[in-house]
Amino acid sequence: MCLVLAAGTAVAGPARADDNPPPSAGLPTATAPTPVDVHSPDLKLPEGATLAPPKVLDIVSVTDQSTVSASQPQERQETSNTTVTYALQAEVVFGKNSSTLSPSAASRIRAIADDINAKHVTSPIRVFGFTDDLGSSSHGDVLSKQRADAVYNVLAAQLSSLGDADHTFQVRGYGEQYPIADNSTESGRRENRRVEITFTPPAA
Repeated sequence: MCLVLAAGTAVAGPARADDNPPPSAGLPTATAPTPVDVHSPDLKLPEGATLAPPKVLDIVSVTDQSTVSASQPQERQETSNTTVTYALQAEVVFGKNSSTLSPSAASRIRAIADDINAKHVTSPIRVFGFTDDLGSSSHGDVLSKQRADAVYNVLAAQLSSLGDADHTFQVRGYGEQYPIADNSTESGRRENRRVEITFTPPAA
């Protein structure tokens, strides 16, 4: 097991280069589909029109485990062509302005570890913390990293107990960077306060 810290220090395993990329950096991309024959008589194009370069759309399936408000999920799972991301809402996993896990948090994180184990994941597992933009930026950076560390500790321990301890982890706190909702509203800030666990399952 290798833990890559935000500063690039590796613990308990071989070091891996870490230049603090954004959450989506370094993820594999799908290859384009079979080329289309532009001269095929079955291809109907307006006169003078040309085909755009082929590409594969990154289709994302989203599943929410909601609280009493359907717009405020406790946990969100996003599955795309290449990655799986679990986003844990901070209010459910932690106390206010705290990095101490709530009583129910460990079971949620262990369930995610069970999924990683079942999928036989071998790629690096990313555990990234995020906050809203209230308070100072430096406080958000520290708190988001502490929360990511807390989630990592449970995740790594569960994987180890399942006999699946040979993983590389990237654990970082991004603070208020990379918001997924509008920070000008409380509902948006609540969505932005989260810890994401992202991994790439082996190709089927």
